[in-house]
Amino acid sequence: MDGSQFVWDHFKFNAEQRLKSFNFFLLLSIFANGGVFTAIQNKVAPPVLSLLGGFLALLAVVFWLADSRSRQLIHLAIPALKEIEAAFPESHLLFAIDAAKQGRLVRYTFAFRSLMLCQFVFGICVAAHVFPR
Repeated sequence: MDGSQFVWDHFKFNAEQRLKSFNFFLLLSIFANGGVFTAIQNKVAPPVLSLLGGFLALLAVVFWLADSRSRQLIHLAIPALKEIEAAFPESHLLFAIDAAKQGRLVRYTFAFRSLMLCQFVFGICVAAHVFPR
């Protein structure tokens, strides 16, 4: 295996893992939120609701940390990939083109963290009994 293949495989694997992790976060959040709404509708005891809210907040924190680690691993490969792509024609410099055109809001990180933050806040609100039962 040559160096460029190694770097590309590292980047590709971690980028795919990041997206799979986020998809799992969404799926787990949907079920957990459904459980909370069911608990609220069925007027469960406040301590149970607090536990559910704490779980939601913890879920968001754990996935935020996992996503941060995935980002770190992805960013390890980017300088090497930029070196590799420097030998290509200008129209093929994908990392350079993306870096020049990317805005602060149009990024996976912003989207992922926004949803994780919303999940965290929702969990804290549930734990604090902000929603009427």
